Amino acid sequence: MPWRTDTNPYYIVVSEIMLQQTQVHRVTGKFDSWIKRFPDWQTLAKASTKDVLQEWSGLGYNRRALFLKRIAETITDNGRTGGVLPKTVDELTQLPGIGPNTAGSILAFAFNIPHPFIETNIRSVYIHHFFAEIEKAEGKKACKKISDTQIMPLIEKTLKNKNITRNPREWYWALMDYGSYLKKNIPNPSRNSVHHVKQKAFKGSNRELRSKILKIIMKQSLTSEMIEKQLKKGAPAYTGEQIKKNVEGLMKEGFIAQTGKKYKISL
Repeated sequence: MPWRTDTNPYYIVVSEIMLQQTQVHRVTGKFDSWIKRFPDWQTLAKASTKDVLQEWSGLGYNRRALFLKRIAETITDNGRTGGVLPKTVDELTQLPGIGPNTAGSILAFAFNIPHPFIETNIRSVYIHHFFAEIEKAEGKKACKKISDTQIMPLIEKTLKNKNITRNPREWYWALMDYGSYLKKNIPNPSRNSVHHVKQKAFKGSNRELRSKILKIIMKQSLTSEMIEKQLKKGAPAYTGEQIKKNVEGLMKEGFIAQTGKKYKISL
């Protein structure tokens, strides 16, 4: 994992956004390619939306690519963050695409600051070790699911350990690696979390349709009729209403813009 070799705050943010809802093995190759093309905040901020989306292609959830670009634009606007990545949860969560857990991971990995956060592998470790009875009862009707509000006090207590406080970065790396190990050797403990959601199939979903629309428009500007015609050539078959709704959504989110009757990728 190259973001462990070099903990440059920019690298950490890129990796954390990429790792949202995406497995590590899919991120590693794309991360190297991204850093080569956009080596710092300044380069990313100046890049076109089209270039950013092209580089992101293959990772899915394209709005994360826009989040990264908007974060870069915010940071390079010195009047807003002083030209540097903030070091507090309150400031980080004001940036696009960064919630409390992502903010906590950035503090730990970019700045070695001991702040509590939860992600799927960390969740697995704590459920396996502190909620063993619930884990054993999995599948029974009386089985209660575990909430992150039950896990967070345990993480906070752990972080009070002086050895961990000295180097929270390595502690969290160890936790995440251990959580990954557990999932490969026992039934995934995170299935007993109320926050565990099985990812819906990509095929035939709105995510797939949005991805197809972006790919079509990246090649050339098109009218809604031309977009619909191209999409109806393949399978699955999308309705005109589905296509219209997703085109409007992509415009609202800043992916595409309309010039006259044609749609194009935003600048």
